Amino acid sequence: MTGCRRDSKICPMNQEKNIHKLREDLFKLLKKYSYKEGRVVLSSGKVANYYIDARVVTLSSEGAFLSASIILHLVRTHAEFGASDISAVGGPTLGADPFLGAISALSFIDNKPLNTFIVRKTPKKHGAARRIEGPPLAKGDKVVVIDDVATSGGSLVDCISVLRNEGIVVCGAIVIIDRCEGAKEVLAGIDCPLISIFKSSDFNKNLPTGA
Repeated sequence: MTGCRRDSKICPMNQEKNIHKLREDLFKLLKKYSYKEGRVVLSSGKVANYYIDARVVTLSSEGAFLSASIILHLVRTHAEFGASDISAVGGPTLGADPFLGAISALSFIDNKPLNTFIVRKTPKKHGAARRIEGPPLAKGDKVVVIDDVATSGGSLVDCISVLRNEGIVVCGAIVIIDRCEGAKEVLAGIDCPLISIFKSSDFNKNLPTGA
């Protein structure tokens, strides 16, 4: 991974054809560096025969740029989100952390700034003892929740619950990869549409498709 290619002439919010190119580039990085086969215990407690370590890519300069550009495009264009009303994007630590700063910076460069936030697993034991970190969100603010990988949806559900308990309106969720193991259905059950950039079957046709 060599960082953003300055000669690519791909701006963060260019036309749809450039978003398609960004998606292709991101997939190549994830396939090469993140997708691994072998027995592993997931954060959900499930045992799987493959693992996608998205942070290997999202913590790189190129991976952060690509994922942030695509997610920002989805936030602004997807009909279910009511894009013009979204005031912030954020998600559960640690999956969302790597590309949140990139999303915020790209939105500022594009003159349509979006704030970002992080939801802690537990409240801080010092200071303000918050679970939601970032510029303050007001009751009624509309947000989109993001994460790197979704499996059962547990961390997303917890994050959404924390936000809704504060009166924040969660319009939907975006993940880089949906493992297609129940997250989409679980989120649909709490009235939160889930959109993914990729599905597990994109990396291996024998994996769940989510169809």
